[in-house]
Amino acid sequence: MQPVTIYATQLCGFCHAAKRLLTKKGVVFDEIDVGREPQRRQEMMARANGGHTVPQIFIGAAHIGGCDDLFALEQGGKLDAMLAG
Repeated sequence: MQPVTIYATQLCGFCHAAKRLLTKKGVVFDEIDVGREPQRRQEMMARANGGHTVPQIFIGAAHIGGCDDLFALEQGGKLDAMLAG
């Protein structure tokens, strides 16, 4: 399985929804809380080509985008293949 990283904050409903979907699928992910570690926000923005909202989700080296993008991959039947690599 590809490594998954999600940049998030504690109060973000979209972050919680994305994490729920990943957890439901049995995906172990690395969560970086940019609210508690604000210095990591610049790292997130660099990896996400300027994306500054949370969540920002990565599967392997691929930038997926945010919560809506993750759910679109799931609804399109493409998320499992991306996770499998």
